[in-house]
Amino acid sequence: MFGILIWTPPERRQRQKTVETAERVILHTRFTCVYVLRGPRTPEAVVRRRVASAARKFQRLGIRRVVLPEVFAYEALLARRDLEPVDTLTLRRELASELVRRGLEDRELSGGRVAVSSDTMSAELVRTVTELALRCRYVLLDVPFGGEELAGRLRREYGVSLLLAPDRAQLEAAEALVLFAPRTDLRRDNPVVVEAYRGAAAPLPTLLLPPAMEEQLPAGCCRTQLLAALRESGALRPGQISLGRDGETGNGLGA
Repeated sequence: MFGILIWTPPERRQRQKTVETAERVILHTRFTCVYVLRGPRTPEAVVRRRVASAARKFQRLGIRRVVLPEVFAYEALLARRDLEPVDTLTLRRELASELVRRGLEDRELSGGRVAVSSDTMSAELVRTVTELALRCRYVLLDVPFGGEELAGRLRREYGVSLLLAPDRAQLEAAEALVLFAPRTDLRRDNPVVVEAYRGAAAPLPTLLLPPAMEEQLPAGCCRTQLLAALRESGALRPGQISLGRDGETGNGLGA
């Protein structure tokens, strides 16, 4: 089960619990929510005590992964209770080929040459390379092993080819570069660069769901973490998550 930590604003003339726990079902997925009272004038020391109390509640309930507020500076307090934010890496990688498509489209590029670089072969990499190979004219694959096997399978099943073992110059000349691992040796000035590795600095665009699903999402928490949890639980399918445009929001949640 996942947890959600949500800031609750104080209300005038109303007695409120400082830390309150409740279960909530979101898109058929059960979450344990801990609501922490916090206002613009709440002293920092008080906020820290309340977050520490919320962490203890999550721990007692067996929660280990938590969807956090959009802006949250207290992860160290959660780590003391063996809690961690919901990992968004799998979701980021699932969206990699769509991020390439959007980036090329926005720059009016054909996507004639797209490069993918990784330090290992994985199911996520295979899916991304397959989607790109079916969409783009040339896909360059830089991976230490397994490239030949994947190239043979794509040729047999779809009649498409991969360009294997590209050199640095070829990677830097591609219109789009997808990185499943950091590459400090590359200039990374390709028109489109998609970071699909842990610790990537580039934020994802706003992620949108069909309107009927949007209505069921709570406000006040990190949207990417929440959608990653729902995707992992099976409540969402890959095609149900779409990329928003600048200025678009989804039910007031942050991207």
